[in-house]
Amino acid sequence: MEGQEQQNKSRVVKVESPESWDSYLAPANAQACPVVVHFTAAWCMPSVAMNPFFEELASTFPDVLFLTVDVDDVKEVATRMEVKAMPTFLLMKDGTPVDKLVGANPEEIRKRIDGFVQSFRTSVA
Repeated sequence: MEGQEQQNKSRVVKVESPESWDSYLAPANAQACPVVVHFTAAWCMPSVAMNPFFEELASTFPDVLFLTVDVDDVKEVATRMEVKAMPTFLLMKDGTPVDKLVGANPEEIRKRIDGFVQSFRTSVA
């Protein structure tokens, strides 16, 4: 029963403030958990179009923390991460961006996350 409940609940965590950004990243960094961030904006159609895909990726990679940041709601985080365009996808390890992809390119994003997760598994093992 519990497994089904999980599927309805979004695996993508919405960052509401700079404080919540830090509160999600701190435990992820402590556990050496890979983080993928989608910087989005409600007015940016390519960004909005990527949301269901990002949700699907989150289900595909359960050992990765998926965050979404609305750049209008949480400008400080976008500025801190030097995000200039939407959508921007950031792959982070230990609180540091290791890869950045700008634009709505589902296949490339999937490929990069896949490689990122593989490299993580080998460095931890």
